[in-house]
Amino acid sequence: MNHPAELSLHSYLRGAVDGKSTMSQEVIDQVAEDIKVALHKQFNPEEEEPRKFKLRMSNIGRPTCQLWFQKNDPDNAEPKPTSFKVNMIMGDIVEAVFKGLLRASGTTFEDNDKVTLDLPKGGKVSGEYDMILDDKVDDVKSASPWSYENKFADFNTLNAGDSFGYVSQLVGYAAAAGKDIGGWWVVNKANGNFKYVSAEEANGKEVLENIEDTYDYIDKDKPFERCFEPVPETYFKKPSGNMKLSSNCRFCDYRYKCWPTLQALPSRVSKAKDKPIVEYVSVAEAA
Repeated sequence: MNHPAELSLHSYLRGAVDGKSTMSQEVIDQVAEDIKVALHKQFNPEEEEPRKFKLRMSNIGRPTCQLWFQKNDPDNAEPKPTSFKVNMIMGDIVEAVFKGLLRASGTTFEDNDKVTLDLPKGGKVSGEYDMILDDKVDDVKSASPWSYENKFADFNTLNAGDSFGYVSQLVGYAAAAGKDIGGWWVVNKANGNFKYVSAEEANGKEVLENIEDTYDYIDKDKPFERCFEPVPETYFKKPSGNMKLSSNCRFCDYRYKCWPTLQALPSRVSKAKDKPIVEYVSVAEAA
């Protein structure tokens, strides 16, 4: 089912394509201001020193093994590629433009604001939500074509493999703001398609308990424990004997530290001329 604002936005854009819809100077100025703020945030941060590790809404839902490394062994992270900054600013620009389109379509919402979630045992987790629409907290996400179609297919699909912690982030924002849980406005970075993915099925109580558990684990410096195990490689449903890195670990900056034997190699089972690169935790000896 489409979100009412989604339908309004499609109607506005249809008019723009047909040369009938316009955008006010006020909306244009707001988009420009939001992008200016984003550029300063990415390239001219207020902090002179790199930001120290802290549990925030943006990371509280990530795997605890990753958070453990970020806190206790930050110097062994894989270096970010130079494209990282470009990707981050693209996400900020997409959010700014998408909000401008919502405004131009006549959709009214409360803009981003900073909030703090007070945990039962005294901990605090802070962050800044993207918007409140219809008294529900929503987030704007830019996504690759694959992520748009597969990761953000629906709530249950996202929740089943949420290694970036999007569900915890959204639920945490809603609880801190005293609002209902909304969902995600997802924009395909490649072609401009967009959709609304509702999180109404989220179990808020359970998610908040997980947030509390994560905070407790990291705050008390409990011993390191891996969250995921290697995955057996198969070829036509037959095991090759090789073990691959879990897909949940694919974007972790500490995967090589966590798995010292990890190596990126051309697929050992593919028959293609240009074999895809696979990250192997272990490779079976040839018979």
